[in-house]
Amino acid sequence: MNTLSTLLIVVGLFLLGGVISFSKQKMPKGVIVAVGLGAVLCLVAGVVRLQGVFG
Repeated sequence: MNTLSTLLIVVGLFLLGGVISFSKQKMPKGVIVAVGLGAVLCLVAGVVRLQGVFG
């Protein structure tokens, strides 16, 4: 695992926790969707970089 892929996955998981927290706090749906989209993009980018390293 290289550093950038690890960092992207960690940031994606952090943002995913933010989505869960924001939904429990009844934040506006636009904020939840924006943070959720960022989380998905970070996780996908991290996994794609991992496949490039090992593939």
